[in-house]
Amino acid sequence: MSDNHNLNIALLIDSDNASHNGIDPVLTVLAELGQVNIRRAYGNWRKTSLKGWVDKMHRYGIEPQQQFDMTKGKNATDMKMTIDAMDLMYRGRVHGFGIMSSDSDFMPLAMRIRQDGYPVYGFGSAKTPEAFRQACTRFIDVDALIRAEQEERKPGKNDEPLDEELLNLLIDAYNASRRDEKGFAKLSEVGQRAGNRSSFDTRNYGYSRLIDLVEALPNFLHERRDNGQVWVKRLR
Repeated sequence: MSDNHNLNIALLIDSDNASHNGIDPVLTVLAELGQVNIRRAYGNWRKTSLKGWVDKMHRYGIEPQQQFDMTKGKNATDMKMTIDAMDLMYRGRVHGFGIMSSDSDFMPLAMRIRQDGYPVYGFGSAKTPEAFRQACTRFIDVDALIRAEQEERKPGKNDEPLDEELLNLLIDAYNASRRDEKGFAKLSEVGQRAGNRSSFDTRNYGYSRLIDLVEALPNFLHERRDNGQVWVKRLR
């Protein structure tokens, strides 16, 4: 989205399956899509385990949605979040969604929203099932966001090795991209192709931008050209 200043974004929080410590960086990430004007957290607020979320409500302008535990083993929170998301979408009130949860039950919701052309950013823990991760336009590890805020990382520097799956994803995206006579492809196209194939997001690896990640890879050469665009070439 080229001009997202006036776009209306809804953040729906499954408080039972999301860390309140990540709300600040989550809101920062969602600013990419637009203004997060709708902020709702769902749960049974009688639970002492949700006290951390209760303390965040007024500070971040989050509207609590009370859901009583009517039946053991049945999650009314999931159903209410799904109903609200569909209601917001069909009323045309929003341009994108954030779903903060580590629960795979939201996979069908994320897929349905995307089918209508709305971006869906998922935010959960590292243990979030792959089904929900891949259903989102982007899935972002909240724990990684929190660590990135706590640590002063230098651009292009990461203290954890990049996994083979990530490297293969970037190589495949590069191979599918259009290249010039020197073998360079536009970094923006590589990133778009990687994103179309999976819920890939550089922040899961401790980098705020794709260029920072590429700079840390010995497998790619990059150069910035006169128009400001970054081009990359696979070396090995």
